Amino acid sequence: MRTVTATAAAVTAALAAGAASVAAGRLASDAALKAPPGRPLPTEPRLTVHGTAAGQITLTRDLAALRPGRYGLAGDGSHAVVGPVLATAEHGADTVVRRLERVTHGTFRAGDRAWLTPNLHVGNPGTALGLDYSDVDVPGELGPLPAWFLPGARPTWVIAVHGLAATREHALNLIAPLHERHVPVLALTHRGDAGAPPSPDGLHHFGQTEWRDVDAAVHYALDHGARQVVLLGWSTGATMALRTAALSDARDRIAGLVLDSPVLSWETTLRALAAARRTPGVLLPLAVRAAQGRAHLHTDHAADPAAPESVTVPTLVFHGPDDTVAPWRLTRRFADAHPRLVSLHTVRGAPHAAMWNADPDSYQETLRRFLTPLV
Repeated sequence: MRTVTATAAAVTAALAAGAASVAAGRLASDAALKAPPGRPLPTEPRLTVHGTAAGQITLTRDLAALRPGRYGLAGDGSHAVVGPVLATAEHGADTVVRRLERVTHGTFRAGDRAWLTPNLHVGNPGTALGLDYSDVDVPGELGPLPAWFLPGARPTWVIAVHGLAATREHALNLIAPLHERHVPVLALTHRGDAGAPPSPDGLHHFGQTEWRDVDAAVHYALDHGARQVVLLGWSTGATMALRTAALSDARDRIAGLVLDSPVLSWETTLRALAAARRTPGVLLPLAVRAAQGRAHLHTDHAADPAAPESVTVPTLVFHGPDDTVAPWRLTRRFADAHPRLVSLHTVRGAPHAAMWNADPDSYQETLRRFLTPLV
């Protein structure tokens, strides 16, 4: 009897441990499947503000605080634009002084917590950039998708698609230089964004369903005067662009792709985000399986007609080895496999989906050269 009781207790404990592990894996998968728009990914550290002065802001010394380039600095209810680290400023052993270009709204005081973001601008093209634009609705399969449209004289439209944990405000970094070149721009929301229809299961799908919203934007552009389109995507927005170029029935009207920090392996990216949430390594495979089951995701090894290997149009990729969310090695492999179609612009020192921020001038010149024969 004692043996039976002990065995039953052991089985019960094992089942409880298994159930707890499954629940933990499910919770870990939320890092990607439920990443809220406009909030930092778990890979992005919170920095403490130590003080501000004329044209300066002092932040916690961290690799993030030492990044090259220009970034938004976001807090709860506050936003500013910070420039490079000031070489002439007096830095403490635990602090870094960056140029403070402007405070967009709110205030930053000593002790406040904030994080760096790719978004230099907040608002819309009118309030942020002073540009004339229209609010339009793209008819998506789940309902209307709000978008900003900036007209231009050229027959090729650029459709801008944000990625994981971002909003269409991300496109504001590039809207002004595109507008100066008279390129029409459609900055899209997609399922799960504020104002757009939710995903039926409330989860992100790494572009495997969201691409249909980009396809709807392609058809909208063609129905409203575009001769062809270029898809510009960041992060999972780049994944959506790749899938649209492969699967859309209008793919022959897609002239090119611009991919910033493309997520080419959802499994690798999910592992990175779950690990950044301090998920124990032993649970990371469970997080992947939980995500696959919950969101019905194709595995990276499954035959997929929209795999990166299927690219058939000129493609410009911005990416670099400091991206901890979407591995650069996969992008290098992708570029090496398509030397005639894919151009890789390597950016060092930039985090995920912030390749423009590290060196805006070089980014914009590279983009201009790529787009010139297409638009």
